[in-house]
Amino acid sequence: MSALADGAAMAALASAAVAAFAAFLFARAALHKGWDFTAFTGFVQDYALLPERLVKPASAALIGAEGAVVGLMLLPGGRAFGLILAAALVGLYAVGMGVNLARGRRHVECGCGGAVQPITPALLVRNAVLAGLFLFGAALPAAGLGLAETLAALAAALIAFAGYVMADQLLSNAAYLVRREQGTH
Repeated sequence: MSALADGAAMAALASAAVAAFAAFLFARAALHKGWDFTAFTGFVQDYALLPERLVKPASAALIGAEGAVVGLMLLPGGRAFGLILAAALVGLYAVGMGVNLARGRRHVECGCGGAVQPITPALLVRNAVLAGLFLFGAALPAAGLGLAETLAALAAALIAFAGYVMADQLLSNAAYLVRREQGTH
């Protein structure tokens, strides 16, 4: 196999791994938010970015968009669109967090669908990294993969997702410790 073919194969494998990671991430988030929709609408309301009458429809739309990311990853030809939607969603979430951090409203619960944690600048960095990763994956060529390559992409995505969950828990623990030291928890 030529170096060019090796490069194209690695790019397709990387794109598939990023797509699978995005599917795992947004499936977890959508299930978490949909499972306790009332709590999630409370998180959305706490951001104080929407009139109250729009909170429930917007919350449902966000869960639907996250489900669409997962669905697009499963559709032939949907990977790039799904990854662009994923980048747009984490970017939108970062804007909401940034606005509230600028307002000094650090008590707002992220509502990210993982560990409980208030919004912090670290979450903005996390979302920027995720958006960059998703756009990188969308820019890579998507090609058909064999069984071994598909399994390798899924394994890489699972390892990345496990790392993400651990990092998310560390951010949550750090925020808890800060609030505990400040006596606000």
